[in-house]
Amino acid sequence: MNKYVKGFFLRGLMFGGFGPIVVAIVLFVISFFDTVSLSASQLLVAVVSSYILAFVQAGATVFNQIEQWPILKSIGVHFLTLYIAYSLCYTVNSWIPFEPKVLLIFTGIFIAVYAVVYITVYLIVRSTTKKLNKAL
Repeated sequence: MNKYVKGFFLRGLMFGGFGPIVVAIVLFVISFFDTVSLSASQLLVAVVSSYILAFVQAGATVFNQIEQWPILKSIGVHFLTLYIAYSLCYTVNSWIPFEPKVLLIFTGIFIAVYAVVYITVYLIVRSTTKKLNKAL
């Protein structure tokens, strides 16, 4: 099996469990302010979909490790993988309605947040690299 496929699954398995933990914490916090009433099937969908979301998000970090890919390809595949995973998870759980206007707003926010996170990580890595090169 390809080392990147193995990496995807290994990372996903290592960090996938954080999704259901986050759902449990969010439901716990919400219960202090409002009554939480979920059916067993809604809770199951939330837990399973958040596990899959965390699995995919952790696994997708492998795309940045594929040295043969140009940087734009790895960013694009990473972005699309996360966008599809998040949008499916949010719509399946009815956290956002499946309406064009709402999906457009979600897409705009997702692009903005992705760009801010990516630029921040890029600047930190660049700064660290400069410091290491200077030390050498």
